[in-house]
Amino acid sequence: MKVGLREVAFARSGDKGDTANIGVIAIGEIAYPHLVEQLTADTVKRYFRAVCRGSVERYELPNLCALNFLLHESLGGGGTVSLMLDAQGKTFAAGILGLEIDVPKTVIDECRQISAGNLPGRGRGAPGSVR
Repeated sequence: MKVGLREVAFARSGDKGDTANIGVIAIGEIAYPHLVEQLTADTVKRYFRAVCRGSVERYELPNLCALNFLLHESLGGGGTVSLMLDAQGKTFAAGILGLEIDVPKTVIDECRQISAGNLPGRGRGAPGSVR
């Protein structure tokens, strides 16, 4: 099924100068391989093509079931010099959650169960999870 990333992941973003930093955390371990496969640096670069003028780097954090992206030249020069409404990149996390990926229905169902608190301890970073 093609779904918005928000169905299987959380995200958080910020800045360092003119570089936006986006962390994407799988809701459950079952979703992480799908993120690794589909959320490539090229995919993220294309998705943010309107604001990302530089390269995109991807870092894998398998122990956290997370990916971290650095989007260079994305913030109009950075917080103190940028005329952008979001010079610190805080909305990039909300933006990436709209990116659509292909995920089996079983993965979506399990992520929804974890988010609802019905499968405690199954997902890293999920509300109420224990590791």
